[in-house]
Amino acid sequence: MARLIFSLRRCHSHLEAQMQLLPSLLHKRTVTGMHWDREVDVAVIGSGLGGMTSALCLKEMGIDRIEVFEKAAKFGGASAVSGGGIWIPNSHYAKASGSQDSVEDTKTYLDSIINYNEVPEELVDSYIENGPKMLEFVTRMASEVKYVSLEHYPDYHSQSPGSRTGGRSLEPMPLNWDELGDDMGAIQESHFDNYILDRWLFTQTEAHHLITRTPEAWKIVGRELARYFRDTFWRKRNNTKKSRRLTLGIAGIARMFLALKNRHIPVTLNCAMTGLITESSGRVIGIKAKHCDRDINIKAEKGVVLATGGFEYNPDLRKKYLPKPSSAEWSATGIRTNTGDALLASLCLGAKTRLLDSAWWGSTVKAPDDPSSRLLIIPKTLPGSIVVNMQGKRIANESKNYMSYGKEFFASHSDASPNYPSYLVFDRRFRELYYIGPLKTKHLLPDKRIPNDYFTSGFLAIEKSIDALADKLGIDKVGLNAEINKFNDFAKTGKDEDFKRGDTVYDRYYSDPNVTPNPCLHSINQAPFYAMRVEPGDIGTHGGMDTNSHAQVLKEDGSVIEGLYAIGNCAAAILPSYPGPGSTLGPAMTFGYQAAKHISGFEH
Repeated sequence: MARLIFSLRRCHSHLEAQMQLLPSLLHKRTVTGMHWDREVDVAVIGSGLGGMTSALCLKEMGIDRIEVFEKAAKFGGASAVSGGGIWIPNSHYAKASGSQDSVEDTKTYLDSIINYNEVPEELVDSYIENGPKMLEFVTRMASEVKYVSLEHYPDYHSQSPGSRTGGRSLEPMPLNWDELGDDMGAIQESHFDNYILDRWLFTQTEAHHLITRTPEAWKIVGRELARYFRDTFWRKRNNTKKSRRLTLGIAGIARMFLALKNRHIPVTLNCAMTGLITESSGRVIGIKAKHCDRDINIKAEKGVVLATGGFEYNPDLRKKYLPKPSSAEWSATGIRTNTGDALLASLCLGAKTRLLDSAWWGSTVKAPDDPSSRLLIIPKTLPGSIVVNMQGKRIANESKNYMSYGKEFFASHSDASPNYPSYLVFDRRFRELYYIGPLKTKHLLPDKRIPNDYFTSGFLAIEKSIDALADKLGIDKVGLNAEINKFNDFAKTGKDEDFKRGDTVYDRYYSDPNVTPNPCLHSINQAPFYAMRVEPGDIGTHGGMDTNSHAQVLKEDGSVIEGLYAIGNCAAAILPSYPGPGSTLGPAMTFGYQAAKHISGFEH
């Protein structure tokens, strides 16, 4: 039975205070004389999908004493609030469904989009080779873990050689919340924006049908409504209005947790790593931690696997490393325990780093009554909206993948020509037809019921003309009028001559097939007109410790820090160009598996 211990979340100091404590983070002592409060074979720090996969693999590879330590009061981290997809080319799931792919095409694709000055090519090659092996091993050894191949979800750079229009990404199979039993309350809940009307979660496949309004959409709605009403007594008994069916990232975490629970691998909550302990040779032999406000030492005989997530909620680290503008409040993960603990501790040991100046970029919006930011993907992709800066100019192709859009935002942003603040501009037709994050649809949230602070805070503006909208927000109205007129002409011809919106398979994935000639383009000409502020946000940072193909943390001279492994967002990204849906979780799981193989000596 997993040990799940609840307490208040530990408060964290800022980087300045942490830097003052750096000497205490590093304890070079021999085993002799060290007081150990707990001893394990392997300590896994972080309970996201990568960390849990590593723990599961270690157990199945013959390591007995494994424990997962989680800083937060609930397990799952950023994995639980994600879309849950994993990008694993050439998986056995895809082959079983008849998808045609090859190692050669995967390599061609990644070669065309990855800068090997940023990522060692051998890590990419290792991922191509070991991703399918990891998934086959995990799903064969743990029947609790189940995925579904996404046959129609295209690679994000679908115009590049070697890309595929589906079959490389997978999502977890849904399960019911109560399958967790007594641990129902211990799982990190899905991101609030993943819920429709704060009640239903849908799979990625189902969501695509709903967004694009296919004939299948009404069947999905009907089925879930029936399920919801059948569970009325269950919801009352559990004091919730949410459906008990879990999908997306929370389903992947729930399934992996069940696999750990059934193998008696403990997950200890409210246990934050505060430092790494080494012996005189420099080998990592354990961690210092604060568990329920008590300082403890944990011995790890065979190694420590760091899987603590990024540093998106550490304002000082953001200020030090990330490009401007930047704010922790613009991050869409909502996991405020992601403050770079593993990075700070590893730097004390002389760890080499990569990509600290970047993140998994994604435009976000945050209404005044939202608990955290929402990732803005769908509204800026659907036909009839554009994103403009204060000059009234579009920034990039709004329908392209969110990582590429974010890169273009920062590439063209400067003090002389700023892209921030920026606004999503749309009209009455768009508002009535599509679901727009905090605004929902006009039917569900009429304009007269929109909270007043949406307007007073500058988050939203509604005006009867484009001129009035521009004047309200201080946007150059000549520039905005010219841009909208030009965009309306593009909508008529079906060709975006500025940014090629709608030209690729991925652009059209979240579009409206009822709109012709280009399902990503529609004129903006029906008053009133709306503008919603858009932030240059992220879904986590992706810079961190440099590692080798075994996930071992490297020093500046290229040698390894013995006993120390890093995976997921605390390690430097393997796929920073984001080749497809699940390019964060796929590598986290794969290199968690690689770490387990190296620690255990298992060959597969």
